[in-house]
Amino acid sequence: MSKAAKSKKHSPRIGFHAPITGGLHNALLKARSLDCDTVQIFSRNPRGWMARPLTDEEIKNFKKVRAETNISPVVIHANYLINLAAADPNVLEKSRASFREEVERGVRLGADFLVVHPGSARGSCEADGIRTCAESLKLACDGLELNSFRILLENTAGQGECIGHRFEHLREIIELTPQLNLGVCLDTAHAFTAGYDIRDEDGFVAAFESLERNVCLENVRAVHFNDSKADYNSRVDRHWHIGLGHIGLDALRRVAQHPKLAHAAFLLETPQDEIRDDERNIDVLRSFFGDSKRKNH
Repeated sequence: MSKAAKSKKHSPRIGFHAPITGGLHNALLKARSLDCDTVQIFSRNPRGWMARPLTDEEIKNFKKVRAETNISPVVIHANYLINLAAADPNVLEKSRASFREEVERGVRLGADFLVVHPGSARGSCEADGIRTCAESLKLACDGLELNSFRILLENTAGQGECIGHRFEHLREIIELTPQLNLGVCLDTAHAFTAGYDIRDEDGFVAAFESLERNVCLENVRAVHFNDSKADYNSRVDRHWHIGLGHIGLDALRRVAQHPKLAHAAFLLETPQDEIRDDERNIDVLRSFFGDSKRKNH
């Protein structure tokens, strides 16, 4: 069997963060137009506390289009204002309420996963931030029927005083919230700029051994597959086009072909500066599995 064929066997589900302009269902149609298997969306304005409630018609239409396109899993990214580790009581209260709303919206839409950053411990110590985040998750989900809907903690670049830049942080939060069955979303750019040097074989092995040891790769349900415009260990969050950043093609290929990530949804969050950027980045990711061209529909 050829190397390409072996890689193809372990090909994960591939998608990207799609815009919701004109309605949430349009993200599914955009994903299918690029021959994607999976998609990530915002379910609302990502930069505001207040969100317009979902209508029954919107939910019905979203589920109908999802059934027609067979996009799965559907991943929702929580809004950017949420800080589940906030030391400021006002910010913490609003964050918990907003996150609960995100969970409720995700469940109503029939989504599979909700990705959230653990938050910033600014104004307190790291350990307190981790405990506050765990408590926020429990309070926000109290009384809700999640069923198969699963919350994924995303590792961070470590900018400012953000927690989650070490895999140990994610493990601690998960251990403090056993009733929630939390999973993990691995962001390649964040890991790299947080100090996990995956560019060479030794660094790659060490990073994934740490990930396995702390959270178990089986629980990594999504991968934000990004190159980095920021350099190694810079603690700066700047996503870049696949193969054109500081991580590079070889390291990203190793991530994509990791056999213990074959179950995960690989989602591009690369810049959309030009009209065909998403298509180009998707094609690069596909090429790692011996499939450099998308199929026509």
